[in-house]
Amino acid sequence: MTLKSQALDRILREAFSPQFLAVEDDSAKHAGHAGARAGGGHFQVTLVAAAFEGKSLVEQHRLVYAALQPQMGGEIHALALQTFSPSQWKTRNEG
Repeated sequence: MTLKSQALDRILREAFSPQFLAVEDDSAKHAGHAGARAGGGHFQVTLVAAAFEGKSLVEQHRLVYAALQPQMGGEIHALALQTFSPSQWKTRNEG
């Protein structure tokens, strides 16, 4: 885990107390990309949290973007999100 992904992991754990969290730094795959040259990273996040229960996917993503707002456009150039409530996660993994 890179220092940047560790920082995102810490922020998301503090904000959501997740049931499951995976933060992947894909920045190396984007070397030479304009955002990468400026220092912004490319991340994939999978997050399962009770805060998402009863919320639409758009509402879930808005909560994550709000938590990471200070990093957006700086440490984070691109963010791919997979968010689930615990019930959505359970249904996904049972099938």
